[in-house]
Amino acid sequence: MSAIAGIVHTDGQEAFWEDSWRLYASLGHIPADTTGVWKGNQAFLSCHAQWITPESVHEKLPLVDEVSGLTITADAILDNREQLADQLFISRSQLSVLSDSELILRAYQQWGEQAASKLIGDFAFAIWDVRKRTLFAARDITGMRTLYYRHDGKRFSFCTLIGPLLDLEGVTKDLNETWLSEFLAIPEMHGSADIHMTAYCGVNQLPPAHTLVFRAATLQVELKQYHRWDEVEPLLLKSDGEYVEAFRDVFTQAVSARLRTHRQVAAALSGGLDSGAVVGFASGSLRSQGKRLNAYSYVPVSDFTDYTSKTLLADERPFIRSTVDHIGNISENYLDFEGRSPFSEIDTWLDMMEMPYKYFENSFWIRGFYEKASQQDAGVLLTGARGNFTISWGPALDYYASLMKRGRWIRLLQEMRQYSQRTGMKFSKIARITAQKAYPERFHTASKGAANVATSQLIHPEFASRTGVLERLGSLVMLQGGARADALKVRAEKFNNLAIANKNGAVATKCSLRYRAWERDPTSDARVIQFCLSVPIEQYVSKGTDRSLIRRATSPELPDMVRLNQRVRGIQPADWLHRMIPDWGAFTSEVQTLCSDSRVAGILNTDRIQLALKNIPQPRPELASHPDMRLMMHSLIVYRFIRKF
Repeated sequence: MSAIAGIVHTDGQEAFWEDSWRLYASLGHIPADTTGVWKGNQAFLSCHAQWITPESVHEKLPLVDEVSGLTITADAILDNREQLADQLFISRSQLSVLSDSELILRAYQQWGEQAASKLIGDFAFAIWDVRKRTLFAARDITGMRTLYYRHDGKRFSFCTLIGPLLDLEGVTKDLNETWLSEFLAIPEMHGSADIHMTAYCGVNQLPPAHTLVFRAATLQVELKQYHRWDEVEPLLLKSDGEYVEAFRDVFTQAVSARLRTHRQVAAALSGGLDSGAVVGFASGSLRSQGKRLNAYSYVPVSDFTDYTSKTLLADERPFIRSTVDHIGNISENYLDFEGRSPFSEIDTWLDMMEMPYKYFENSFWIRGFYEKASQQDAGVLLTGARGNFTISWGPALDYYASLMKRGRWIRLLQEMRQYSQRTGMKFSKIARITAQKAYPERFHTASKGAANVATSQLIHPEFASRTGVLERLGSLVMLQGGARADALKVRAEKFNNLAIANKNGAVATKCSLRYRAWERDPTSDARVIQFCLSVPIEQYVSKGTDRSLIRRATSPELPDMVRLNQRVRGIQPADWLHRMIPDWGAFTSEVQTLCSDSRVAGILNTDRIQLALKNIPQPRPELASHPDMRLMMHSLIVYRFIRKF
């Protein structure tokens, strides 16, 4: 794991030298096991390395190959090392001492610009070819590592972080209003629909699954997308048991690859299926290595009273304990982060992320998990963050809607009756929701989610008009389908939505660099995604059971209390507003201040923010999901970011 940076400069040696060392020095705050630099006549590469894998210990980056004239700097962990070794005719004994960066360099020597498509793992890297005077860079398929760049005429620079690119000579730090307008207008968690933009003028990001080539001779930048999830060949097996066996094979491979560290291994663990499956598969592998898994579970503060419905669970400890007791070889840590709240975290997250963010409810415990991993010297922090659309996918009601539209009435009635028995939901309610999903044009009830968006518009109308954001985004401004969304279509679009991947990668990269613990998610492994997209939906919804495949496939790892649970689900964190009660006065005072601050006048919809403040005079915990509360929190995060300019 590394913070990498580099520059190609064709405008004089003095300017080149000054920019090179300015870029390197700007990464001095990153905790590193070692640092390295390489400087040629026109190119400079650097690396602030954190040793995670056994092969990375004492690795020297940038790495120079004198024979080929290639130099690489990389932020990478590869998960298909053995496959690459076979393709590149590298023996297992050679592979055991070969770093991931050297493996990437050999792949580039073999396949050139097609090399990125051969790699599986989390990576961002850059290779300078002194003979061709070209810089080649690539980012992994799911975007788990970031890479930003600037192109200022005769100067091209790149970095894992944004800040160093703003510190270069002659660069002014200007707010990208196009990016900000999209951040304010889009209701989803990601910042911008444009996968290239950042919050700063002149700084772009290399999107996930893309390569970049900068040619010094012509000063041209070329970007190419090397992977999409458009057409996945269906997997047709003979029996349910064969699908289970195939799932276990591919998931075991993904989990095992992510345990490769000479340090400790930690994992986020809730009471659900995704993180439970990751922990279950990881624990057995670690036991054979003589290691114990450190699990981190978020729990509410002690004085919180659960206000949620009977189908939701704010405190998942009974399910977590059941998983821990069943699996074994786990050191469990129940963490309530007393004294922390989304309000107390704002400045830290803005400094770390270098841009505004929307996931404030989870901010304090996400960062807390990384802190705990750092304290326990964990090099890897396992998560199951993307599992809802891969391993534990299985939307029963959407599947039933497809049966209804196809006239599969006998199968539909059988499924709905069984689903009612398993979930406790009334048959009449299941039938009504299914009909609404199957024939939305016949029902005129508005989506609850869309209504929330309509009443929570944060962007000032004048700013929206001036930037043309509503016309530019079109339907994206409305919540994408709300309660009536077709989950089958949403899933297909999810994997090709690189804006979401940009957001996820930024969190993973910047938290990991700050705390020296690399987030590793087996549920987003490219092989797992490929497999899950190829499996027929009948394997995911069957006999009244949603998420059927993972429930069947994890019978050795998960207790029935967790594996077969279809009646309650955890909600994290239900107590975020409760945590802000001691700071309510400071919070409302700052919201009032922003409404009269000229720096956000005409950008934030201050009339709407003032109405929200009036609508919620007191912080009742059950208002945590209220759109007015979310509106005020988002406005405050953006306000503090803008003040930095």
